[in-house]
Amino acid sequence: MTQRGWLLFWSLCLVWGIPYLLIRVAVRELDPAVLVFARTGLSALLLLPIAAARGELRPLLAHWRALALFTVIEIGVPWFLLSDAETHLTSSLTGLLIAAVPLVGVVVVRFTGDRERVGGRRLTGLLVGIAGVAALVGLDVGRLNAVALVEVGLVAVGYALGPIVLSRHLADAPSLGVVAASLALCAVGWAPVAATQWPSSIPSGRVLASVAGLAVVCTALAFLLFFALIAEVGAVRSMVITYVNPAVAAVLGVALLGEAFTPGMAVGFALVLAGCVLATRREAPPVLACETAAA
Repeated sequence: MTQRGWLLFWSLCLVWGIPYLLIRVAVRELDPAVLVFARTGLSALLLLPIAAARGELRPLLAHWRALALFTVIEIGVPWFLLSDAETHLTSSLTGLLIAAVPLVGVVVVRFTGDRERVGGRRLTGLLVGIAGVAALVGLDVGRLNAVALVEVGLVAVGYALGPIVLSRHLADAPSLGVVAASLALCAVGWAPVAATQWPSSIPSGRVLASVAGLAVVCTALAFLLFFALIAEVGAVRSMVITYVNPAVAAVLGVALLGEAFTPGMAVGFALVLAGCVLATRREAPPVLACETAAA
């Protein structure tokens, strides 16, 4: 990998490891619907002019059904569920649980048309990964919220389904245009709900900074970095960020928010990471949820 490739890679690992921390801070004062609306609305305002200048919006009209589906299952529903889950779960644990997305992706792809045989290595990876998730949850189960865990599980499914819709129905559509339009559609969709939950007073500076960071850095800038990384090193190698982001999220949560790093988190993440590597390592490019990153 070139020096530029490494710079893009580590920058994106950091940028997509931060959202869990910022979401945890923001939902202390904002309803999840308000947070999703603000994040997607601000980032759409930044990306839409760029996509329009590149002529990447008009071609999307022919793919509006697939675009709407992608928006719902990749951004609209997962980002709300993730924000709601973090009202009960720590940012570090949430980030580590999201590390299981590649495992979910392998299963989802298998049951949505991929007829590739599940060999011994992949099966072993899935079992190891499942054991890791069980360790993440089970060793600390007394302190966890069941509803929040289900929400994170649904987020993982959405993050796994999104790239499938993208690769099968939006492969010919311009990438930046898809992202910008999806963010705009999501903001419009959540606007009525956000209006009913709008805070009665101005949130604290810390919360406003978190929302701005989510929109500008973790969404708009992150997607621009991601497309640059793909152009530099290819889509398959770019997916390695999936394995690094959760560790960044855990470190930031423990260091900046004082969250506990439990034995379950240590054992579970190691197993999930090993399982992901085994389950997704193959000759053909794997269909992974790059947007795990885009939490």
